[in-house]
Amino acid sequence: MSINWLRVVFPSIIKLPPPLPLRYSSPSSCSCFSSVVVAMSYDKELTAAKKAASLAARLCQKVQKSLLQSDVQSKNDRSPVTVADYGSQALVSFVLQQEFPAEFSLVAEEDSKDLRKDGAQELVDRITKLVNDSLASDESYSVTLSTEDVLKAIDSGKSEGGSQGRHWVLDPIDGTKGFLRGGQYAIALALLDRGKVVLGVLACPNLPLTPINDQHSPNNEVGCLFFAEVGGGSYMQPLDSSSTVKVQVSGVENPEEASFFESYEAAHSMHDLSSLIAQVLLSLSLSIYIYIYVCMYFHACNVTLRCKQKLGVKAPPVRIDSQVKYGALSRGDGAIYMRLPHKGYREKIWDHAAGCIVVTEAGGVVMDAAGNPLDFSKGKFLDLDTGIIVTNQKLMPILIKAVRESLEEKASPL
Repeated sequence: MSINWLRVVFPSIIKLPPPLPLRYSSPSSCSCFSSVVVAMSYDKELTAAKKAASLAARLCQKVQKSLLQSDVQSKNDRSPVTVADYGSQALVSFVLQQEFPAEFSLVAEEDSKDLRKDGAQELVDRITKLVNDSLASDESYSVTLSTEDVLKAIDSGKSEGGSQGRHWVLDPIDGTKGFLRGGQYAIALALLDRGKVVLGVLACPNLPLTPINDQHSPNNEVGCLFFAEVGGGSYMQPLDSSSTVKVQVSGVENPEEASFFESYEAAHSMHDLSSLIAQVLLSLSLSIYIYIYVCMYFHACNVTLRCKQKLGVKAPPVRIDSQVKYGALSRGDGAIYMRLPHKGYREKIWDHAAGCIVVTEAGGVVMDAAGNPLDFSKGKFLDLDTGIIVTNQKLMPILIKAVRESLEEKASPL
């Protein structure tokens, strides 16, 4: 993944739809959409999204408990795809199509190409059983899906999105590496209406209900569902309960006291990373082109370190994977999240849509490194300047300045 978000809150003029029940979303909560949004209520869609994400989360929990080596496929880009990835996408796709048969469009990460290859039938059968077991446990749908039904449901996620109409956006498992090692991952589902994010749901099966840095809490229960609707605030509830609490981003104003969210795998120091790069170069005798590529990645990592030094950050980092960071930031577990990808990386909308609205409706701000709002209306990819930054409104101006200065330093010759 990478990081490209900076969002300035300033009024914009939008074309209003025909008269409908109106809702006003305050400028302070709208990094993912126009700072003034007048729209219909999406309560029915939010209810369906919560249901679909919760069912998918239960499926993923079941798979994670009995994870087998044969569950892991290999994509061309070498990122792991699991049985749970496919099952989660099929399940969410099916539920949404049942709830909104007349208007269904899904932009999602997976397709069934690998599952239709010779030798994959056993895997397909297992996915089908998991999906049917999940549907049976909910008792809302009296149907048994065939393997072809499941494959078609997976392939329903081939929409390109865009600025016209409504499009659901799904990452069936965001944080696959975390999932495989028993760590943090999220089922991320959002709805776009004319290119704007209008609702989002993050199901985080392994996230504690209490703050991550609360070492003294007697409650060790895990499993959180974050959800937000434009203009309605952000909320959290246990995955197995309907009791909700409203969440709010951290109000910290002093950057020295602001905790950064970092990926689990970023726990190595810069020294450890540079040593690892040197070892890889020596052992593989990589070409000068790959060497340059690795150096570019290393320098991107250094931007975060430079920013922390400029801000004088003293608080320990919060290390978790995936869009779970968005959920945790929305409730104040930390104050800053930055994604600074290597050159050439293109952010996908499913990696940010749900998390973006959860954070902004909790009072946070999401921007790219140039101070622009994220634009989800261009299709599957976000056109960003350098990276994504997420924090509260007080810290954003300070952080933008530190990021720009660090990027300028990074641009100096190697």
